[in-house]
Amino acid sequence: MSFADLGLSDQLLRAVEESGYTVPTPIQKQAIPSVLMGKDLIGIAQTGTGKTAAFVLPMIDILGEGRSRARMPRSLILEPTRELAAQVAENFDKYGKYHKLSMALLIGGVSMGDQLKALEKGVDVLIATPGRLMDLFGRGKIMLNGCNLLVIDEADRMLDMGFIPDIEEICTKLPANRQTLLFSATMPPPIKKLSDRFLTSPKSVEVSRPATANTSIAQFLVETDSRRKRETLLSLLRSETINTAIIFCNRKTTVRELATSLKRDGFSAGEIHGDMEQRDRIAELDRFKAGTINILVASDVAARGLDVKGVSHVFNYDAPWHPDDYIHRIGRTGRAGATGTAYTFATSADAEAIENIEKLTGMKIERLGKAERAAPEAKAVPEKKAAPEKKAAPERAPRAEKPARAPKAARVTPEAQAAPEPKAPRPAPRPAPAAVKPAPMTDDDADDGWNGPMPGFLNFKLGG
Repeated sequence: MSFADLGLSDQLLRAVEESGYTVPTPIQKQAIPSVLMGKDLIGIAQTGTGKTAAFVLPMIDILGEGRSRARMPRSLILEPTRELAAQVAENFDKYGKYHKLSMALLIGGVSMGDQLKALEKGVDVLIATPGRLMDLFGRGKIMLNGCNLLVIDEADRMLDMGFIPDIEEICTKLPANRQTLLFSATMPPPIKKLSDRFLTSPKSVEVSRPATANTSIAQFLVETDSRRKRETLLSLLRSETINTAIIFCNRKTTVRELATSLKRDGFSAGEIHGDMEQRDRIAELDRFKAGTINILVASDVAARGLDVKGVSHVFNYDAPWHPDDYIHRIGRTGRAGATGTAYTFATSADAEAIENIEKLTGMKIERLGKAERAAPEAKAVPEKKAAPEKKAAPERAPRAEKPARAPKAARVTPEAQAAPEPKAPRPAPRPAPAAVKPAPMTDDDADDGWNGPMPGFLNFKLGG
């Protein structure tokens, strides 16, 4: 099946072909015809399956006829993050270049003035995050009663971020007779309740089991500890053939520190996190897409809003706290039929998080050979220990002599008293007189009846 078989206009087919696409993805094959027929739709598809084009393409043709009015957008697309909203806007620019459609992007972190000017002129497509949209609506700057087509994208992410109450309120401000499209990677009960309330007899399209990882992504678990994470990352970055890579961290401080460290080590790296101004985040993304930098260190703010061709690797420097985030993180690679590689670093403290990820995906992540990775380190350890062992040998030698000195403490015994007598010859003068002693001693001296040493002593003196 080709795009021409889906019922799209010639102008749209031309734009799609010029973008380099010839065959629609499964979600596009199933969703586009139903959307063109004006039906409500629930699309369950993992990230990276082409679901954005699944609603952007038919919307362009639907809006091709009609006219916009000031402050009354004809269609509304709700996105959970600024990055994803900007990504959808880029899709409209790319595929709608042969259609005369006006578009406005309502996101936080940028000046509201330009957004208000666009709304005053009237827009065919309004792409917004719930927070900024509710802000403008509260100020009376926008009316939604002319919006006949609503898209709720990444609904499960909206749920995680606490936007469901805002979405419910927004839905009540739109015409009851409208077309509603809801896309989500998973379908938890609150999202099912939302769809039951605001969609009318929707067609359900599911191209893969909920929360399954893209099979074109090779996934590996790298067991390590917190002190060796950077060393392990550097080793992989230097050994792998990296085209472009995204490294995800759980904390903004970690993002900043790691990006700085990588730059210091000679890598072309950038960073993106929630503390940055929107213009700075956009600038970093533009550098990454242009190839000025090929490594982007990011927090989860970019997990679902980034679509860059050719991302070869994803590194989960920190194991994600929520298993759903794992699916969306690694989904930044292996997109549009390409292959990719995802590494997840896991410490002993991450055991529960990894278990939850494997339960959600229904597969066990391949562990890298721990013995193989430990081998280089094991070789280095004995070398370090060898030196202390050699130093220990001379230290033990003096200890071995201590038992020989022990008899000194035992000299109080009669046996010990005898021991000093053999040592008495140590002074040189004593052996010489001992040799002279037998000379004055005669048999006559012995017969004199003297038993004490006195006669011998006197004889010694006399003989001396």
